[in-house]
Amino acid sequence: MTLEIISPKGLLFKGEINAATFPGSAGSFDVLPHHAPLISALKKGTILFESKGEKKEQAIESGFVEVMDDQVSVCIE
Repeated sequence: MTLEIISPKGLLFKGEINAATFPGSAGSFDVLPHHAPLISALKKGTILFESKGEKKEQAIESGFVEVMDDQVSVCIE
């Protein structure tokens, strides 16, 4: 699946990932390939994801995530 992280500073990450963990406003949650469509608000925390066998993280203040058809789009502050 593809992850795209966008902030007011521009594109922070775009690439293929195996899984991601998000700091949702109602609690942390994971997104795996073929995940059901969803939109969720994000709170202050860290997005964790794995790309090309390497674990990565992105600290955020707030934002939202949309998952649809193995495309994960994140807008953050």
